[in-house]
Formats: sequence, structure tokens, C-alpha cells
Amino acid sequence: MSAIEALYIFDEQNDPLLEHIYAGRPPPGSTVLPLYLAHPSPRPSLIYFSQTNPPTLLYSIVQDNLLFLSPSSTDTEPLQVLEFLHRVADVLEDFLGSPLLASRIESSYDTVAQLLSEMVDGGIIASTEPNALRDVVEAPSFMRNLLGGVGLPSSTPSLTPSATPFSLTSRPSPRLGPTPINTSSPVPWRRANVRHTSNEMYVDIVETLQIIIAPSGRPLSAISNGTIAFTAKVSGVPDLLLQLGCPGGVSSTISLPVFHPSVRLNRWKERPGELSFVPPDGRFVLAGYEVDLLGPAALDSFSSSTKSNAAPKLNIPATASIRTSLGPTGAEFEVRITLNPRFSGKSSSPLSSVTGPSFPRAGGLGRGLGGSGFGGTQGTTAAPVIEEMTVDIPLPATVKNVRDLRISRGPGDAVYSPGDRNIEWRINSREIGILMSTDRGAGTGATATLRGTVVGQEEEDAIDGGGPVSLTNDPYDYNDDQSLLSYQALSEISSKRDDTGIGNDKRIKQNKVLMPSCATVSFKVKGWLASGIKVEGLNVDQKRSKGLGSGITPYKGVKYLCVSRKGVESRC
Repeated sequence: MSAIEALYIFDEQNDPLLEHIYAGRPPPGSTVLPLYLAHPSPRPSLIYFSQTNPPTLLYSIVQDNLLFLSPSSTDTEPLQVLEFLHRVADVLEDFLGSPLLASRIESSYDTVAQLLSEMVDGGIIASTEPNALRDVVEAPSFMRNLLGGVGLPSSTPSLTPSATPFSLTSRPSPRLGPTPINTSSPVPWRRANVRHTSNEMYVDIVETLQIIIAPSGRPLSAISNGTIAFTAKVSGVPDLLLQLGCPGGVSSTISLPVFHPSVRLNRWKERPGELSFVPPDGRFVLAGYEVDLLGPAALDSFSSSTKSNAAPKLNIPATASIRTSLGPTGAEFEVRITLNPRFSGKSSSPLSSVTGPSFPRAGGLGRGLGGSGFGGTQGTTAAPVIEEMTVDIPLPATVKNVRDLRISRGPGDAVYSPGDRNIEWRINSREIGILMSTDRGAGTGATATLRGTVVGQEEEDAIDGGGPVSLTNDPYDYNDDQSLLSYQALSEISSKRDDTGIGNDKRIKQNKVLMPSCATVSFKVKGWLASGIKVEGLNVDQKRSKGLGSGITPYKGVKYLCVSRKGVESRC
């Protein structure tokens, strides 16, 4: 049975970009698109349409606001089709550039058609590796498009004799550029005859945090998802060995690992933490993993018989705590940020930055070492630093306004617009450094506080005067004395009610539903990973490698980055 029957791509306005039929007679894109859009949002990746003839399963993904659809009338493996759609998007980005735009696809239809034909043969998935596709499909370029526009042949390798452009003369048309050599690589995911003047290898490990903290300060859940991105610019066919390590051991720390097809799984099973592989040429994702930061004994610590001091603790860069129902009427709230003094960007020892003789280490992503990533020389494994922190405070839908929003202690800029359901408190890297310096070596961590007063619909109407607003044609009908008297009378009545305590309990209960329920912290830290995983070695097996040359030692670099996109959530 055919796995892939057709591929449809639509732009941001759901206009068709291309339709590629592989096998059978699937329903056209003009038929499946209205059925897909008629499904209520959020739309799943797999939708069954029984009203089509024959009944159809529609697979879909969205990449860079482009919609990829693949109908199937037979029983196929869902993950296989979805993975194929993701591979198509990745291959198009590799050839056409990122982000993937509709204009780039429209200007390179010939390249896209060749890629789609090479990736699937008669409905069967054939080759989806970008390195292997570059041996048979040439990436589009400005000169190639220019020559094709004026009718001159380009350097695109002809797959069949019929692909030669039609000519009125019997003389064969001249070819520009070198004649392609039809040599295939022995490794399916690597291009043949790879040559680089400077041999370099880079390892970028990026982790994302997802942490939930209870009102008592006890962590309920703490998951870190990591991605190992590898960049290989090495000549020939190198055979590499990447060694990972962490304090508790790789086998007991990493769970749910996923690997690139180049990784030898038997080596990982025998020696967890060792990745033996022949890399593709360029940048690719080598592996992914998940780490439970609370450990396997986290569930036992939540039992009532366990002491509170035995609860798991997290050494994360920043946390937030919320206090609600403050003030005489319970309409005020307070959000406090606590920064970990370890992430001040200052090394505790002048020799702690030396990590070993094999290769140096640095902080964020980027090419090269020594702080060439996200700007600045700070952010190393010895001295990690927090950058661009943002605290988001979601509000209930019944909140109509927030008054007296102020930062009583600490730097930053808090923004709230009427009608929004979110307060955003931003603190840049410079302000974080100033706030860290206020700790003065106490080791308790710097803090910053944000306070505000929520206003509901009833109070908003009372402040506005209540009732409908009448308009008049007389521009002099406004009486300042009468308006001032009414405002003063309303204030006196409100103050008398507050002094006597009548109605305060009722207002406190009403304002409880207006309080925020949580606060999320976003940040990024260069030179630190929440899981504690580090690269202990990156070596080239000279015996198993081919074409590298004797005596050549590639340049090596490692960078770490931890990112929290609203990942640290503190509840109240």
C-alpha cells in the first residue's frame, strides 16, 4: 500500500501554493481545504472525513504559517506521514532558507518539484536527508534563476536525457560550470566528496524548563527538555565520539532519548553517555532527551508523613511568589521575584573557568568561543548569567482595569493595557546586574517587588459615575462646581463606609475572584543547564575516519543555553 498519496501546501491566506500527486486519485486540495477549515479550532494533526469518496484521513502540520496537508484513503502509520510532513518542511528550509516563505517556494518551483520527486517514489518514502538530496538536486541561486530566465542552460544535473532543453539546432547546448560527478556517498545522510578548508565541530546544548511551584514553595513538577545540536564542517567521512556526563550519571538522569539515524544505538546501550556517529555535513539535531529534575523519589516526598525539609529543592535562576487580597478591601496583590546569587555572572574562583585540556567551553549559542554567542563575554560554565527576564501575570476575565501598578522595590518596566488579561514585567540584563549587586555577598538572593490594584466592572462603573452618558449640543452646559461637589460627596460616602467597616467583608469576597492565580517567569541563561549535563569529550576516530588527512585536528567548541518561555510557574 502507498503511504503518501499527495502533498498540498497553502500560504498564510490559505491560497494554494502547490499540489503534488504521488499515487492513486486522492481528493484535490480544493476539496479537503474547506473540510479542514470547517473543523473547529484547535485542529488536530489527524482528521477523518467520512463524507468524501472514498473516506479520507487528512494529516496536517503548520510550519512558518504555511499549511501542509496530506490526504490518505488507506490505513497507514500516522507517525510516518506526520514525520514525512515535518521532513518536507525541514528540507525546504534547508534548500530555500529559513523562515520558509511562500514567495521563496513560488520563485523556486523547479527545485521544489525535484525535491518532492526524490523524497517519495510512487508513494513510498525514499530519501528525506538534506545531505543526500544535495547530491541529486542543486540548491537555487540568483545566477541559476537569471540564466534560466533568459533561456540559457544552468548547472543543474540532468536526471534523464529527456530533461535537456529543446533546441532548434542539432548542436548540443553548452553547459556552464563543472560537470557533476554522479558519485553517491556510502553514508546515506552525508554528501559525497565533502571538502572544507577549516575543519570545525561545534556542540550546542539547549534545554527548556517546565516547572510548577505550589503556593507553599514546594515544586510540584520540574521537567527539562534538551536538544543537542551539532555542526560538522569536516572534510571526508569523519567518525566521531561524543561523551556526555552529569553528576548523577547519564543512565539515571536522561529519560526518553531520541537520536539522529547516524547514532550507533548499540554503543549507547552498552555505554550510556557515549554517542558514536558519522555526522551529516553542516548543522543538524544529534539527539534529544528529557530530565526529571525532581528525581525518582519526588512522589515519596509529597506524602504527609514526610518532613517538610525533605521536600525536593531546585537550584533555578529565578522564582516568583504571589500574595493576593491585600489592602483594606482586598483589591491589591504583590508579586516578588527572587534571583539566585549563583547566576550573577561572576566566577567564585579565578581557576574555575578551566574545564580541561580537550576543548574550551562557553555559554550561549553561536559560532566560536569566548562569548561570541548572544553578546558579551559573560555567561560561561563558571559564571552563568541571566538575560532578559520577563514575568507574566495573567488576570481573570472579570478584571477591567489595574490601578496603581508600581514597582516598589527593584528595576524593570511593568506594562498593562486596559482590555488585556496579562501584566508584563520586563527586566533587562543591565538591570538584572544592578539588582544582583544589591545582594552584596549575603548569598540570600536579590529580590524585586511589583504591586497593583485590580478593578472590577462594578467598581469601574462607580468610578465613572454609573448610568448612561448623555450628550448635549450646548458646549457650555458643563458645570465644574456641581461635578466637583458630586465627586466629593461620592468620596465622603465611600470613606465613611470604609471607616465604619460596613461592606468591607463583602468587597473582600468580591475582589477575591479578581486576584491573579499564578505568575510565570521567562529567562535565558548562558553557560548553564538545569540537568547538569556537560560534554566531557569530543574525539575523532582516526582509524575509522576517511579523507580527513593525517595530523589534522578539527577545532572544537561547546556552548550551553537554558531557556524558560513562561516555564517557571508559581501558583497562589
